[in-house]
Amino acid sequence: MAESLNVQGTTRKEQYESILPQIKALIDGEPNQIANLCNIMAALKYGMNFFWAGVYLVEGSELVLGPFQGPVACTRIAKGKGVCGYCFSIGKTVIVKDVDQFPGHISCNSGSKSEIVVPVFNTRGEICMVLDIDSDQLADFDETDRDYLEQLAEIIGSL
Repeated sequence: MAESLNVQGTTRKEQYESILPQIKALIDGEPNQIANLCNIMAALKYGMNFFWAGVYLVEGSELVLGPFQGPVACTRIAKGKGVCGYCFSIGKTVIVKDVDQFPGHISCNSGSKSEIVVPVFNTRGEICMVLDIDSDQLADFDETDRDYLEQLAEIIGSL
């Protein structure tokens, strides 16, 4: 089955292949992690037309809201709670086709319908944050998103 085209006439894969080099260029030579994360989230939100794109930073056994683009979000999430907390607890990417069907989903915004959360590991191999992407469409994420967002998580983890 061929991947569907978006309104710009490109596939999601083509969008990622275009945006990842742009993100690398945006952060090249900039040592400030917050500035880099802000630009990365803006590039994701607007370049990929996501409903919400952001990171939650690990602070002890909680995730704390970091740079994001989109509607207001939850500020703190306990380890194991919701999709982000679950990703933090298992250390693996989580794709949720319908957030309303995810046990314990934390509804920060009712506009969110599907979600992908990717763990970000620092250079010591520890989870330092999670990359959270929400869509206002059901079942909007697949293995293509997993592949490219995990590549992006590696870039973020090296900052």
